[in-house]
Amino acid sequence: MEKIDLVKEVRNEIKDKNLKYTILTFGCQLNENDSEKIAGMVEEMGYSKADNFEDSNLVIFNTCCVRENAEERLFGKLGEIKKMKEEKNTIIAIGGCMMQEKSMLEKIKKSYRYVDIVFGTHTLQTLPEDLYKVIIEKQKVKNVIDIDGEIIEGLPIKRNDKFRAQVTIMYGCNNFCSYCIVPYVRGRERSRDPEDILEEIRGLAKEGYKEITLLGQNVNSYGKDKFKYCKKEVKSDIDNFAKLLRAVCEIDGIEIVKFMSPHPKDFTFDVIEAIRDCDKITRMIHLPLQSGNTKVLKEMNRGYTKEEFLELAKKMKDNIPNLYLSTDIIVGFPGETEEEFEDTLDVVRKVGFEQIFMFIYSKREGTKAAARPDQVPEEIKHQRFDRLKELYDSEVEAQNKRYIGTVQNIMIEGKSKNDETKYCGRTDSNRVVVFNPNGKEKIGDIAKVRITENHKWFLTGEIV
Repeated sequence: MEKIDLVKEVRNEIKDKNLKYTILTFGCQLNENDSEKIAGMVEEMGYSKADNFEDSNLVIFNTCCVRENAEERLFGKLGEIKKMKEEKNTIIAIGGCMMQEKSMLEKIKKSYRYVDIVFGTHTLQTLPEDLYKVIIEKQKVKNVIDIDGEIIEGLPIKRNDKFRAQVTIMYGCNNFCSYCIVPYVRGRERSRDPEDILEEIRGLAKEGYKEITLLGQNVNSYGKDKFKYCKKEVKSDIDNFAKLLRAVCEIDGIEIVKFMSPHPKDFTFDVIEAIRDCDKITRMIHLPLQSGNTKVLKEMNRGYTKEEFLELAKKMKDNIPNLYLSTDIIVGFPGETEEEFEDTLDVVRKVGFEQIFMFIYSKREGTKAAARPDQVPEEIKHQRFDRLKELYDSEVEAQNKRYIGTVQNIMIEGKSKNDETKYCGRTDSNRVVVFNPNGKEKIGDIAKVRITENHKWFLTGEIV
């Protein structure tokens, strides 16, 4: 039976029942983008979004396996939902990265038998079929396939924002960082056809979207796979990330272009030139450091040294005016000594990151780092985390002072949470700005705002 028939069958079966769904998303922006596609499919089948978790007839968990607390959150929620299952026969589906781990899949099968559907990272498109089997045929479905499947285009999507959209340009990762499980659950790098990407973004521009974030585990690698996972032959001359960036910036209606995440070892100069030349590309670039020590970086399999990272950061700042850098740092990687951790603090001081996303190392089963015997004690990991946070906090106020008197282009995101008479938005570097409306602007507009005050974790300004 074709997908469209399955959708109709489910829709006909549940019509007039006012059935509701909830999607709980754990993880990164790629997971969020997948959840928007899941929402598009279930709404196409006749479900509507629930206001509350407890009102749901269908609950879908889109899981992450990068952090330990994602597992704890999933199992906690599964415990909560068991009663809902007993009272109203709520359908429970679990998908995402965690379901590609054999140990997790076995745990779900053994300990959570009331789960109806399990699907993998490349079986989103089979959700109509899975729901059909559960609703019509009263079956349970375990639909997890090989992680290197073909790229599926054309899935319906229900976006969470009216002005900002995330567009996945590639899937998977080839880097095999020793602490990371992603390549094992997301598969090898697979680039989408550039024309499919551009067509999607053109459609978003016509719908009124102004900000686009291009997503991939390593966007710098876009095109390196020669598009061999695409269903049709790729004829475009856009064969790398720099060319794709320039093409996206040429689309009328799109005013802001962002991307997540690049890898320092693959950050080529043509990408730096594209950022420099294209005003639409945000000047806040995420450049994951992970560690500032060359020995630890080698053991992480990151592919660059401390000196090479510092050289890249300098090259980017020298060539891109008004550049801001954010980063990821892992504290307490196995074997990390006090001197090696000090190297990380040294890089933080020298680069002056605008934002730092800090993580305490946690073992992920199946990775090389998890098997190492020289795990850093939890107490030391937490002490180092606190020291890194203290250093970053001490630099925030000095960084904020740079904004005073500058005029920033701010997309109006909505009313301020603390004062509904004011609007809020973010600078190009992701700083929150609160400002008074002048009566002309509306949500979704891009306003010119002069920054007047620094409040450490946010700025205030006035429309000019």
